[in-house]
Amino acid sequence: METILNVLSVLGGLAMFLYGMALMSDGLQKSAGDRLRAFMAKMTSNAPKRIFTGTVVTALVQSSSATTIMVVSFVNAGLLTLGNAIGVIMGANIGTTLTAWVTSLGFSVNIALFAVPMMGFGFVMYSSKKSVLKNVGQFLMGFAIMYVGLTFMKDCANAIIGPEGQYAEQMKAFFGSINGFGWGSILLFLVAGAVLTIVLQASSATMAITMLLAASGLIGFELAVAMVLGENIGTTITANIAAAVANTSAKRAARAHTIFNIVGVIWVLCVFSPIVALICKIMTAIGFANPMTVDMAGLNNALIAAKAAEGATPESIAAAESAFLDAKNAMLYGIAMLHTLFNVTNTLVLIWFTPLIEKAVCWLVKEPKGETEVFRLKYISGGPLSTAELSLKEAQLEVIHFAEICKNGFGYIKDAINENNPEAFDKFNDKLIKYEEITDRIEYEIATYLNDVSKNELSEESMNLTKAMYKIIGELESLGDSGEAIGRILKRKNAHGKVFDKAILDRLNKMMDLVQKSYDVMIENLKNKKGLTDISNAENCEYNINECRNHLREEHIVNIESNSYNYLTGVYYMDVLAELEKIGDFLINVSQAIVGKYEYEN
Repeated sequence: METILNVLSVLGGLAMFLYGMALMSDGLQKSAGDRLRAFMAKMTSNAPKRIFTGTVVTALVQSSSATTIMVVSFVNAGLLTLGNAIGVIMGANIGTTLTAWVTSLGFSVNIALFAVPMMGFGFVMYSSKKSVLKNVGQFLMGFAIMYVGLTFMKDCANAIIGPEGQYAEQMKAFFGSINGFGWGSILLFLVAGAVLTIVLQASSATMAITMLLAASGLIGFELAVAMVLGENIGTTITANIAAAVANTSAKRAARAHTIFNIVGVIWVLCVFSPIVALICKIMTAIGFANPMTVDMAGLNNALIAAKAAEGATPESIAAAESAFLDAKNAMLYGIAMLHTLFNVTNTLVLIWFTPLIEKAVCWLVKEPKGETEVFRLKYISGGPLSTAELSLKEAQLEVIHFAEICKNGFGYIKDAINENNPEAFDKFNDKLIKYEEITDRIEYEIATYLNDVSKNELSEESMNLTKAMYKIIGELESLGDSGEAIGRILKRKNAHGKVFDKAILDRLNKMMDLVQKSYDVMIENLKNKKGLTDISNAENCEYNINECRNHLREEHIVNIESNSYNYLTGVYYMDVLAELEKIGDFLINVSQAIVGKYEYEN
């Protein structure tokens, strides 16, 4: 019964560790998420910036998985190129090394002594109505829970497999049986580290387990290093899972992460012994024991014997404790140092091969037929330029590019409306959902850029232009919302088994032709370089759209009365028509904003 309780306590400790890590990461992302995303989007103009960005963001959120998922989402939305994403992912591998040092500290210092008070303090802050205090409180509680869980896991595991544990001899025999195969043992523990990370979906948890086994004397330093290398492969699975439903570019970014880590592990294995020897030399040089030669199990037995010996003096016990602690620190810090050295060196080496990695993933992940869209900021590549005028020129070009993306998205609205096959419709609906996400992202990025520009002194003309662009990007983002709304209407229609007949489709296509014309006029007005003052072309388009809507509404009433089509079908028809008319409103609002009119009345 005691054994079962200890095993469950180990699992509970692991769960607390993982939950605490997730809570801490989530708290940090909530408190600084927007700033981190803006930081990531801007700091990607060259290789050093990309690595620095990935390192900083990962060190802050304490999760390379969170960073890589963020990168995958950015690539999916077209806000990061594949090459830029690879650089950020490489930096994330450096940032995650901080977790190993934090975990090793948890094994060396009894942080649980102040972790519980920290949890109480964090709870008080979390109870605050202020979001800033609430998020900081969440971070503190997550930090505390993580270390309480680590302590539980360590203590309960020691009760089972430690030198004085119930199954100490059996565990020694088991690990001893798989410890004598040379390279076979190293490869076995490498695979074990990868599999365990895939199962737990957290390299930090696997790192904690590795350190636990090493500190207990069940595995030596070389096998611990092998597990760490395996963890670096296993952690790439999270990004691949996130990219499974994303576009081709996002899948390629995830595969790049996998290639980067696998190649790193391969070359480290080729120089495994020299790398291990280097770590040992570094550890002895800074005053620690050689992690390759320490006997954790023997030193722990010596400590137990010293405490139990008759006539034991405080000095003899202290000497035994000191020897054991020095050996444990050498083992734990050696593992953390190897993790850091591997990721830093791997990044410094492979960053020069980014174009080659990019070519490799493009070869591995082919672009499906029909997926040709690439969505990213085209003109804004970093922070504001030297003058506000040049910066606003960049923003204007990006707004035009944004409008063209929205126009492409309208093509999928037309396809979705005209597709009566539910399975084929789902593909178009997925595109509409994707475009809604894209418009949200692009609006955010342009708005963030304009905010930075607005911090400088602007002329009255530049201020008016900035105000107009804020309005325009808001209207363009609304176009994405309407596209998704139409997708939802059509999905409900299909779920109820209703079909738009040829007569209804002809009417909707007539309306969509008018909306398409309005799109063309909007882009034409945005591209006008002579100082647009007359928007009668846009107003005529809006007038025609409204007239068509009114005519189709009157016609709809007559058709319902004559039972020309099902009432529910008519409801969906009118809902789609209303959204198309709303799109027309957004389009005329853009032209109105260009000439400084920010309110439009139907």
